[in-house]
Amino acid sequence: MESHPVHDLLGQLKQRIHLRLLDHFSAGKADAAFSYQLHSSTDPLSDFIREQELNEDEITLLLLALVPHVYPNFFEPLIQEFLPQGGEFPEFGGVRSGNHRGLIPTGETALFILAGNKIDERLMFQRLFTEQHLFSKLNVLHIEEVKEGEPVFSGRILLSHEWLEKFLTGTTSKPRFSYDFPAKFIATGMTWDDLVLHPQTREQIDTIKIWLEHHQELMSDPLLSKKLKPGYRVLFYGPPGTGKTLTATLLGNQFGKDVFRIDLSQVVSKYIGETEKNLEKVFSRAENKDWILFFDEADALFGKRTSVSSSHDRYANQEISYLLQRLEDFPGLLILASNFKSNIDTAFLRRFHQMIFFPMPAAEERLMLWEKMIPQKMKLSKDVSLQQLAQKYELTGASIVNVMQHAALKAIHRKDYMLKTADLQEAIRREFQKEEKTA
Repeated sequence: MESHPVHDLLGQLKQRIHLRLLDHFSAGKADAAFSYQLHSSTDPLSDFIREQELNEDEITLLLLALVPHVYPNFFEPLIQEFLPQGGEFPEFGGVRSGNHRGLIPTGETALFILAGNKIDERLMFQRLFTEQHLFSKLNVLHIEEVKEGEPVFSGRILLSHEWLEKFLTGTTSKPRFSYDFPAKFIATGMTWDDLVLHPQTREQIDTIKIWLEHHQELMSDPLLSKKLKPGYRVLFYGPPGTGKTLTATLLGNQFGKDVFRIDLSQVVSKYIGETEKNLEKVFSRAENKDWILFFDEADALFGKRTSVSSSHDRYANQEISYLLQRLEDFPGLLILASNFKSNIDTAFLRRFHQMIFFPMPAAEERLMLWEKMIPQKMKLSKDVSLQQLAQKYELTGASIVNVMQHAALKAIHRKDYMLKTADLQEAIRREFQKEEKTA
């Protein structure tokens, strides 16, 4: 039976480590040179190595990050062969922590395996952990932050969960909403035909579609690629319930992109520096995923700056400076939603490619919404005039959905499956009461 490609590569990593240990304990008399042989069949890990054209040292680092997730007792037998009586081996690095009983490789482990005790080579290989390296750019792996005063490379080598899953299973699950990822995946079963918008709003959204379809070709131009920022930033503004969130999800549906709504209640913090940290958790995960990020009720995060009257105000303004930079660096589609454009700081407004107004639907548009909301199994009572409802009551699409839900439930309860004026008007009154209006 043919062995698994990951097993083969980790077996080769074991050989490389053995050669380094042999070289170390023989005082440099052994040859530590090594070359990996990739599996002939296609698998996610080997494919990644080929596609990214990783060299021997990069493959070694990647496999070191993968090892603890596959073989808990990988390093101990190798070390024991050269230290049968045990003893300290600080050059090798590695730590033990939490539930994992085996040795977890650190940056020091990688530098030892790659360069031994040669200082010049150890310094050279530190570039593998810089932000400029593809491992950082693609969010593949990084060194864990250590306590102040401890050597930087004593941190564990951490492989991202997405890439771990990709390498081992060939698939990547959507990240779950959590403290470490304060964003929720949003989707819809509706289509563009279900969305009723003002013609000018729909025309402006078509411009976003054009960018999503052609931006890669645009950025491949040698001249424009030097002058243009990589992403696209849009502000949706207008009353609640006018289709801002639905538009974002429909864009995701059409172009096969996951849409994540940032939960600002989990992001915004009164503690200095915490908001930036929370937001960075989202941006760092999203950077190379081709996601659409949607900030609903963005006023809480992107609102107008205060005048500097205290140290806290200065930190708040520093927070906005961070946000400005992060918005411009994000390579994908980023959508902010607000009820009022005037609530957004002008520094952000200048950086939007588009600002799209979602107005309250006019009578003609409301009629279309009413007509689209009628359940398939139900009929209108003879006394119901959708045209009169559309003319008389200024409701958003979301409010009309609520009204129709109420009337439909009443019809199901009666078992006559008839939508009646009394039920519709009762639900309309409830919608107006929410906004302290009279029907």
